[in-house]
Amino acid sequence: MATPETTPDVRIFEDSEAVARAATERFIELAREAIDARSRFSVALAGGSTPKRVYELLASDEFKDQVDWAKVHIFFGDERCVPPDHHESNYRMAREALLAQVMLPLENVHRMIGEGDAVANARLYEDELRQFFDGAQWPQLDLVMLGMGDDGHTASLFPGSRALHEDKAWVTANWVEKFSTFRITLTAPAINHAAHIMFIVTGAGKTDRLPEVLKGPRETDRLPSQLIHPVNGTLEWFTDKAAAAKLSN
Repeated sequence: MATPETTPDVRIFEDSEAVARAATERFIELAREAIDARSRFSVALAGGSTPKRVYELLASDEFKDQVDWAKVHIFFGDERCVPPDHHESNYRMAREALLAQVMLPLENVHRMIGEGDAVANARLYEDELRQFFDGAQWPQLDLVMLGMGDDGHTASLFPGSRALHEDKAWVTANWVEKFSTFRITLTAPAINHAAHIMFIVTGAGKTDRLPEVLKGPRETDRLPSQLIHPVNGTLEWFTDKAAAAKLSN
């Protein structure tokens, strides 16, 4: 696995809209490359307001025809334990912003089931991933999109939670004490085996945390985003001037 000293590619843009547009263009570029090489593009989507804007742009008249959606497979990096029509559902957000707006076959959308038993649902999602990546030791997603919380969490890998130390499972039900609930999430090793990982981080609320994650001491129990270091892929951070205000050159 890549060492913690691996240097990520940090791209700083004027504002959150510029970040979203750049991330949209990168999504399209990676989709084309994967489809040209392997006739399919597998991507794990993130929740959150900034990724939502990327999905809206991908579904817009400006961009939607630039992707061969019939060859795109949509997965999710994490999900809340709620039904798919719940306002907190990552699936619902992605469906409304993107999935229902483009020519994407229903069978190409691999939803994390949020309702019901979280442990069983995590196991089901890992089974689905293992079937898709038949015979692979770890999932080999073409792209994993991630956000970062003000506390340094990513996906549903929260500070101090059990999932931070998971090294065998691809997917796990992670108890999140601050919310007194389970979240279903890809594990750090599963994310790290992707070909490309894209963090999208914007806003002044991330100003203090971003330099800690990128340049501070390695404290993965406190800053789970530090766990993300690709085994054999790229790591890109798309951020705005507000979030990057305390990053030195």
